[in-house]
Amino acid sequence: MPVAGDIGHAQQLCFCGKRIAKEKRMATSATTSLFSLCSLLMAILFAYSASVQLNDPDWYFWFPLYSCACIVNLANGVVSTKLRRKIGIITLCSGILLYLKVVLEDVVYGIAGFWSLDLTERVVREKIGSILVVMSMILQMEAFKVQTRVKEFSNMVKYGMLILVGFSYMLPLIFFLVLKGEMNKF
Repeated sequence: MPVAGDIGHAQQLCFCGKRIAKEKRMATSATTSLFSLCSLLMAILFAYSASVQLNDPDWYFWFPLYSCACIVNLANGVVSTKLRRKIGIITLCSGILLYLKVVLEDVVYGIAGFWSLDLTERVVREKIGSILVVMSMILQMEAFKVQTRVKEFSNMVKYGMLILVGFSYMLPLIFFLVLKGEMNKF
């Protein structure tokens, strides 16, 4: 026979469970909003990067890469996860291949050096751009896993995209505004 104290204790546990579930949903919603905002900022950056590729001699490599990266980041929650995942995998593989192309070009011609962040050099800009695409696609792939399993974002996805946005917007800002660097042509 249940005692009145047991019923009150059960109601308190139920209330605490509901409160914890509500707090978890709110935290997940805030994380999803942060991820969506970061995805939008990366989409804007990739759209800009795609638009400035049209005057390059090898635009046919970089325009599709940045355009697809823009689509994957922009379509977060709009396009079906299956289609975004396929585009994301193709973009990830393309980003890796173009990164290898640029690194080999840099090594063969000795242009800037592997660790260089000198944005005056085309190979450095292309290397950083391909790394940004690869990192963004890795984070998007992790987000796809979470969205299909209805789990909470991992810390890598939560803060990885935020760090990626910070780096990708701050590096050019510091280089062009603070250091007043100018780009070399081809």
